[in-house]
Order: sequence, then structure tokens, then C-alpha cells
Amino acid sequence: MAAAANPPHVLKDPLIFLSAGEASGEHYGAALMEAIRRRLPKAQFFGLGGARMTALGFRPVVRAEDVAHMGITEVVRHAPYIYGQFQRLKRAIGAERPSLAVLIDFPDVNLRLAEHLHRHGVPVVYFVSPQLWAWKKRRIRRVQRFVDRMLVIFAFEEQFYRERGVAAEFVGHPLADLAAPEVTREAFARQHGLDASKSWVALLPGSREREVHLNLPTMLEAATILNETILDDAGPGDTYQYLVPVAPTLAQETVAAVIAAQPSGAKPVLVNDARAALYHARGSVVASGTATVEAALLGNPFVVVYRLSKMSYAIARRFVTVPHVAMANLIAGRRVVPELIQNEFTAANVVAALTPLLAEGTVREEAMAGLREVRERLRVHDAAGATGEDAGEMAIGRAARICVELLARGASSTSNAAGSSNTGSPTRGREPQASALPAGTYRA
Repeated sequence: MAAAANPPHVLKDPLIFLSAGEASGEHYGAALMEAIRRRLPKAQFFGLGGARMTALGFRPVVRAEDVAHMGITEVVRHAPYIYGQFQRLKRAIGAERPSLAVLIDFPDVNLRLAEHLHRHGVPVVYFVSPQLWAWKKRRIRRVQRFVDRMLVIFAFEEQFYRERGVAAEFVGHPLADLAAPEVTREAFARQHGLDASKSWVALLPGSREREVHLNLPTMLEAATILNETILDDAGPGDTYQYLVPVAPTLAQETVAAVIAAQPSGAKPVLVNDARAALYHARGSVVASGTATVEAALLGNPFVVVYRLSKMSYAIARRFVTVPHVAMANLIAGRRVVPELIQNEFTAANVVAALTPLLAEGTVREEAMAGLREVRERLRVHDAAGATGEDAGEMAIGRAARICVELLARGASSTSNAAGSSNTGSPTRGREPQASALPAGTYRA
């Protein structure tokens, strides 16, 4: 593919700081690197990231795999180590003076990095908004002060930020732009030793080790109950096959050890392609997180579950103010998939919620209709008359375009300053300009 045309004055070899500390963010970070390099082939990237980004030439100061922790008590337990890694990132920013910073989700670290970057005069793009609309709304002050542009992937977030004077834009959800998995059911079955004639149920416990330990045992117990309570020609215990996709942030041995420790009659098969598993499954049980958006986009019904440590949950209950936990339900504005959180997340409840979604009938049909509605709301629809690169542009492409535009604006202002004064030379880490868009009218 030919490189996209660049705005005038854009830096030809910018150094960009990227920070993506979780599996989904790291996936978006890798895609964003590729999209920016289509416009700026010599762009260089460093910061906080994982294996996908590193394979594309990213220079990790800190590895994403080393700092991804979940829950309040879990973060506290790892606080000294995380603090040390944060200091490494700060020192690297000061030493290298990047032209632009792109922070992806991971707010506990990235909102603090935004402040440090701002102090060094580095323009800050925040891609994938922190869920400030759900809890910790006070952190909006950090966004207002230290983020130059907020790029959100859920349409309802746009108004939240616009009303608070944040320059921002709904770019669409990157997962909504992906084509359905190409692997056929038969080929997937051959790859993993599955029986293509049986119905499959996918179990997605999360992308962090702690999540797997908290969520997977109950999922496996539910699988055992489900097979024991449904009879077919093969007899009990052989109705469904269960798939457990292993996130790239996890070692397969870790997940296998959790399965081996359970007295479960269900024997799940470990697979490495979550999207294909969700696509070919009759239904799924999915831990709250990005995987629920993937499941919604692929269209097969699922149950959302989650469990935190008791202390983390007790603290979260005091601050979370949204009516739903599942993103699909928040986007739809109503409950289109069941939610079983903390004490409600029991094997019996999972079976009760999942069974009608697996069977042909009204419950399954209504759930699938609701998920179709969610899919439409995750896409940006081109304005009438849109042409050229703007027509049919995808979420990652929009984000990359905005990053390049900000680089161009900074390069142009630096060039103008150099032309009017002989007292200095252009450097990375310029004091950021005020947003070109009026506060409160351009959304993040």
C-alpha cells in the first residue's frame, strides 16, 4: 500500500512515545504504529508496550507484560515495582524529548504520564478513553489540563468529554472494522482436535493471570453442570465442547494449570484465536473487558461475568455509578446480555443465564438482535459527500491521521518560530499549542 499523503511541514522522522499497558491496548498500539508509518515511514516509537509492538520495531523502555495488574488491592500489592517502572518511563521521556505522545487506555499509569509529558512540552493524544464516566470522575481534571486530544471508541463518551471542555473525537471502535475470521469451522476443528459436529461454548476468563484464577474455575464448574443437565443421543457429559482462548499476555501453562486443578468433568480445549472461538461458538461466557466487545461484534450470544478480590469489589461499589457493567449493555442503553458480577457469579447462575441463549427461541433471537444494534453503534458512519481518504476511513486510520495532523501543526509552529528568530533551534518537546478546535465543541 502506498504511503498516505502528509500534511505540509510534518516531521519526516518523528520520535513518538507510546504507552500501552494491557493486552487490548497493546494490540491497538501495534495497529496504530503500522497506520502512522503508512503516512510517515521513518517514524520511530518507544515507551511502554508489549510483544506485538516490539515485533514492529517498537523500543520498549518498560514491557507491558511486567506492569499489567488488575483490581485495587492487586495494584497496591505491586505498587513498589510499578512505581519503579514509572520512574524509568519518566526518565526516558526527559532524555529523548519525543515529538508526540500517544497514551492508550491504562489510566492509572497513563494519566500520570500525561502530566509528566505536558510538563516537558510534549503534545499528548489519549486513545481509548479511561472510563471516567463510570467512576473516578474527579480524574477529568487531569484530562482537561494535560491531554491535547482525546480519541474515544464509544460514541456515548463523546458528549461526556465535550460537555467538560475536552478536545476530542469519536473515531469508532477498532474491533468494529475487522472482518469476520476467515478460518472455517471445519479448519478450526482440525487445528485444535475439535468435533465440528458438536456445539461449542467459549470460556474467556480474562487476559491477566489473576483474572484466570478468579474467573475460570467457576466457568469450568458451570460447564460441568451444563453438560450433566442436558441429554442428547450421546448421553450426559458429551453435549458441548468447551474452548478456552489463551490471551497473548498469558502463558498457556498458566491456564492449563488452573484447569488441571479443578475437579471438572468438562475438558476444555486451549486455543490461541479468541475471535475465531467466539465466532464459531454457539454461545460464550466472557469476563468483563475488551473481549465482551469482540463477542458483541461477532454476534453470538454470551454471558458477562467478573470477580474481583473482596476489598477491590467493596471499594469499586462505592464509586461506580453506571447502570450496567457489560459494555454491550451500556452501548445499547439496556440489558441485551446477562451480567453476573461478584457474588452473583456462581456456576448455577451461569448455567441458568446461558442455557436459554444456546437454545433456539425468543431469548436467543432477542439477544442477537440487540448485539446487531450494538455493532452499528460502534461504527462511525461517513458524512454525506465524504471523499478521498476520509471516505471509508477506519478507526485506527482516523487515530493515525489525527496524530500526524498534530505532528504537522507542531512542526509548522516550530518552523515559523525558527524563521522569525535566530535565538533558538527546533527541538522535540515543544510547549504544546492550544487545541485548534474550540473547547467543548470537539469531542474526546
